[in-house]
Amino acid sequence: MDNVLVLVRHGESEWNKLNLFTGWKDPDLTEKGVAEAKTAAVLLKAQRLKFDIAFTSDLTRAQHTLKLILDGLGQQSLETLRDQKLNERDYGDLSGLNKDDARKRWGEEQVLIWRRSYDVPPPGGESLKDTLERVLPYYEAKIWPAVKAGKNVIVAAHGNSLRALIMKLEGLTGEEILKRELGTGVPIVYRLNGDGSVMSRKDLIA
Repeated sequence: MDNVLVLVRHGESEWNKLNLFTGWKDPDLTEKGVAEAKTAAVLLKAQRLKFDIAFTSDLTRAQHTLKLILDGLGQQSLETLRDQKLNERDYGDLSGLNKDDARKRWGEEQVLIWRRSYDVPPPGGESLKDTLERVLPYYEAKIWPAVKAGKNVIVAAHGNSLRALIMKLEGLTGEEILKRELGTGVPIVYRLNGDGSVMSRKDLIA
């Protein structure tokens, strides 16, 4: 299978579990998150997928997820590129706050705008549009050339950095991509055409 690109959001993190805005903060996976990553490996193995190169962010939860997946596939020594351009959206002043506490402080409507608008950043942080503007050049420079060369590529990253990639791949609007929920530890397997458009997409759910 050529031109395969697999995107996987990290497994549940300690801060996901606590309902905290995480962003560039660096908590690790919960036990559930570890189990999700191991399950992802089983699902990918069932598809007979092997990878030629891996990409991940500069954050522990994504790196740990990728390590568990590669361990499960027997590909521990796979070439892996790490870059903060694939980091989660930076939530700025919201980082580390409980989402309910943030709503009390700024109001439910304002917090919803920050979380679910395409181009309105929280104080000191990034909007999804800002995230897109750092993720997409990295995709064009590093990830797509590997896929185009016929390599099987896996990217383990975060809800919003992956949304940026999905928006590009599937030609979605800012409004459409905000409605796309990405499950923790769920691999999305794309087969791409030679021009980078999507030939097929399959979500691997246990």
